[in-house]
Amino acid sequence: MSFIPKIAALAAAGLVLTACGGTTKDDTKTEAPVANTSATADAGAPLKEGLKIAFLPKQINNPYFTIADKGGAEAVTAFKGESKEVGPSDASASSQVSYINTLTQQKQDVIVISANDSNAVVPALKTARAAGIKVVTYDSDAAPEGRDVFINQASPEDLGRTEVQVLAKQLDYKGKIAVLSATPNATNQNTWIDFMKDELKKPEYKDMELVKVAYGNDEDQKSFTETQGLLKSYPDLKGIISPTTVGISAAARYLSGSQYKGKVALTGLGTPNQMRKFVKDGTVKEFELWNPADLGYLAAYAGGALASGQITGKEGEKFTAGKLGEKTIGKDGVVLLGPPTVFNADNIDSFDF
Repeated sequence: MSFIPKIAALAAAGLVLTACGGTTKDDTKTEAPVANTSATADAGAPLKEGLKIAFLPKQINNPYFTIADKGGAEAVTAFKGESKEVGPSDASASSQVSYINTLTQQKQDVIVISANDSNAVVPALKTARAAGIKVVTYDSDAAPEGRDVFINQASPEDLGRTEVQVLAKQLDYKGKIAVLSATPNATNQNTWIDFMKDELKKPEYKDMELVKVAYGNDEDQKSFTETQGLLKSYPDLKGIISPTTVGISAAARYLSGSQYKGKVALTGLGTPNQMRKFVKDGTVKEFELWNPADLGYLAAYAGGALASGQITGKEGEKFTAGKLGEKTIGKDGVVLLGPPTVFNADNIDSFDF
């Protein structure tokens, strides 16, 4: 996968699919002790076979997580484990809790989760960890006390700032802009938006104004409607940043069939297969994304390394993630995937995901 020099400082992580067969009573208010964190890592320990690894995305049938889930399943197959994908159809704050409870009862070895809410899932994840289950977050983190490691798709600061930079160049650093986000509680989205706002404080953006942060809840129709609402409320809007694959494709679909095509710039995070037609018809000039399959793949290997005792989640520990090579755990248990790519008309046909 080739990378664009201007975003070489960025780094990355993503996942999943089918619904859980059964649920248990929501126990989000139960405080359980976390698992023993004094264990010592054995980097030379073999990767165990037969590990049971469950992927729990923000929501099933989201194209981004569907792609990521395939990468995760590939990794689990490579180290001879068993994988399953479960999750809610909506991305509400507490929708994942019952699935965590069920996976805990099923005695999974690893839960890989993209948190809809950084705090709502923590009590259930603590219960899972107390039962000896390793917890890996990816794409969207939970509070650190609820997990062992976080597979981050990119440096939040660099990603947030780069989104602004990509859009600003298209607008010649002038005009009103808006952000079309996922859910109000999405940890990753909110962190990126904070850095977008900070970037806009720099002198070169003095003629740009962020007028609105809208939320499409990672639902296609709501994101489409929110885009329509933004342009109705701000008819002089010049640009939109949508750092969510569902949001950017819905916004592009609206713009491509409206009077605003070619007049309102759109960038954000999307998959090449979703966005190809909108790039080719001129609706979108550039957008970014890491490879979601690699995100899921890395999350699976991190889970395998944790469950095998190769790592405990401490800063400085290293593990090998198959074809992605050696990875090092950073501060606060964070592992970065790698630089995302900027997609445009010149390179988009080189990618198929």
